[in-house]
Amino acid sequence: MDWKVFAATFLGVFFAELADKTQLVGIAMSSKSGKPATVWVGSVLAYALVTVISVLLGAVAGKYLRPEVIRYAGAVIFIIIGLLILSGKV
Repeated sequence: MDWKVFAATFLGVFFAELADKTQLVGIAMSSKSGKPATVWVGSVLAYALVTVISVLLGAVAGKYLRPEVIRYAGAVIFIIIGLLILSGKV
């Protein structure tokens, strides 16, 4: 295992996900249901599935596209989504 890649990925995901809407959903579901362990298991499994999908897509894209293209495409998509949210269309 490449520990440098592991640490960079862990820290990147940890800080990106810290206090985002997913956290708010977990708080709301846990407080409403009163079953924090069940909410935790559901959250972990859902995030694991999303991560598997994104890693597989990244692996496939990495075979056909340079990393710079993927990075710029992601940035453009992020900006477009932000503009759509600001304009009230999303």
